[in-house]
Amino acid sequence: MNINQLIFRNLKKNLSHYSLYVFALIFSVALYFAFVTLQFDPSMDEAKGSIKGAAAMKSASILLVAIVAIFLLYANNIFIKRRSREIGLFQLIGMTRDKIFRLLSAENLLLYIGSLLAGIALGFSVSKLILMILFKVIGVDELAALHFSGKALVQTLIVFGAIYVLIMLMNYSFIKRQSILNLFRATSVTETRVKKISAAEIVIGLLGILLISVGYYVSSKLFGGDFATMNSLFGAMILILASVIIGTYLFYKGSVRFITNLIRKSKNGYLNVNQVLSLSSIMFRMKSNALLLTIITTVSALAIGLLSLSYISYYSAEKSAEQSVPDHFGFSTVQDADRFTEMLKSKDIAYSEKKLEVIQAAFDATQILDTSLDTLKIDPKAMVMPVISEQSAGLDVQKDEVILSGYDDLMQSFMALKSSGNIVLKDLKNSFPLNYTDMHAKHYIDYYYTSGGLPVAIVDDSVFQSLKQNADPKIQKKTSIYIGVNINKKSQIEEANSLFLSKTFGELSHSQLDMSTTQKRNMGMIMFIVAFLGLTFLITSGCILYFKQMGESEEEKGSYTILRKLGFTQGDLLRGLQAKQLFSFGIPLAVGLLHSYFAVRSGWFLFGTELWTPMFIVMIMYTVLYSIFGLLSVLYCKKVIRQAL
Repeated sequence: MNINQLIFRNLKKNLSHYSLYVFALIFSVALYFAFVTLQFDPSMDEAKGSIKGAAAMKSASILLVAIVAIFLLYANNIFIKRRSREIGLFQLIGMTRDKIFRLLSAENLLLYIGSLLAGIALGFSVSKLILMILFKVIGVDELAALHFSGKALVQTLIVFGAIYVLIMLMNYSFIKRQSILNLFRATSVTETRVKKISAAEIVIGLLGILLISVGYYVSSKLFGGDFATMNSLFGAMILILASVIIGTYLFYKGSVRFITNLIRKSKNGYLNVNQVLSLSSIMFRMKSNALLLTIITTVSALAIGLLSLSYISYYSAEKSAEQSVPDHFGFSTVQDADRFTEMLKSKDIAYSEKKLEVIQAAFDATQILDTSLDTLKIDPKAMVMPVISEQSAGLDVQKDEVILSGYDDLMQSFMALKSSGNIVLKDLKNSFPLNYTDMHAKHYIDYYYTSGGLPVAIVDDSVFQSLKQNADPKIQKKTSIYIGVNINKKSQIEEANSLFLSKTFGELSHSQLDMSTTQKRNMGMIMFIVAFLGLTFLITSGCILYFKQMGESEEEKGSYTILRKLGFTQGDLLRGLQAKQLFSFGIPLAVGLLHSYFAVRSGWFLFGTELWTPMFIVMIMYTVLYSIFGLLSVLYCKKVIRQAL
């Protein structure tokens, strides 16, 4: 048998083991090629010009290369170790290390080139679909066409060619530094087995849970006013990051073994076959995989968290725009409002108009604040609040009362208000102690007048007139009038918005629809990129865990044979291995979801107005996709069990 025949026979023999690796390689190439193709697509010009899409996608492509490269190098490391016995046999029959390396390189090259070509073909096929999804998400009205980019092809070949060189260097190093004895023992020492749990492991396990709990607790207090300065806020973020990551590592290093050992002891030594295959295996395997699982959990939490936050902002775009501009169109001058309404009349677009007079008044709200102003480093004498009359709001307010309306969620997190108390409004001559009775959710005026989030005070008309007459000119805005224009028919809002954008109005004139569209476009691109990177990491991390489970199943095949000879059925063994896969895939997923929940929960209000729906949608989708690899592992275990006897 010559070397060429040996290469093809080895390739055919190992193809079944490499199946998911080949799939992951094809998928990685397809994702990268399709992603890079977007950068050179002519129809992306509008997106590039409006939101710097080219720069964002170029940065994302670098991260994509890093994720794919780490995955392929790690996967290759697993498979080269699994073939260590085969390499040792080649040396025993007289083949030199260099000749073995050339054989493996040729075999890998055939596999790599085939996967690369298939990946490029797949990436080209789906590039139009990906572009259509991007345009749909960011709201770009462009026709997506199937476009082949020679630059994208060259870039893809260069990147994956460099990764192949790194893989070959890793293989060469492995073959050169291993003796024949080590090659035959490589798979047997890949996992550290510890039969007895020491006191140190118990301490490590408890410390891991404690550190994670500390990180969660500090994150819940992050934007609650406890950290008033930038230095303290930055220090708290570092503490959260360090405690959660270190705690996660210690959790896998000791906590899981400690908890499973408690469960095992509670059975008084009477474990059925399902518990032996699940609990015992997890106890002996989790510790040696601690670093890998920590990385997977941390990056999973990061991907879920970033995608949740970007989707929260995207999902909340319309409501955020309604809070910023409470009417379809908002103007700060009569001239701009009149120009726009004349345009509406010329197009027979029916509308309604409202005018609100807004003044700024100094106020003292220390009695209704839950947070100390000293803690927030705010001077009580410098606090200013917008005020409108009860007639403008269409409410009935008593002379000694005040109603607050439209308090922003972000400001509420930093400056929480009590449900009742006294507020003192001041002008140049008088002070008005008013009884704060109610908080309304409705927004009456443009965010310009509220300094980006403060509530508006609604007072009795006599109080408003006094505040207006003696208003402090130093604290007044450029304009004291807000004019809102609403389109009567929803079907005509887009036409009216086109008219608004066709002319130039003052800097304080805003369109609710345009503001919502802009936010969706900006956050849509970020969400698309994060989702793309998150999907890549999900596929690669899922494959890595699957490869680990493949290796463990092959190592434990002898145990399955003994159990089958003792009379246990395939179903008995499979139920135990299903429980094992549930733990192996479920623990990193559950911990990652928990990390991302506390991360998102601590600062979601910085990104939008909705939390639960977008966050749960992201988490459910990630869980479903991640569970596919657990199912594949169960199917592989079933195959090994069937072959065990």
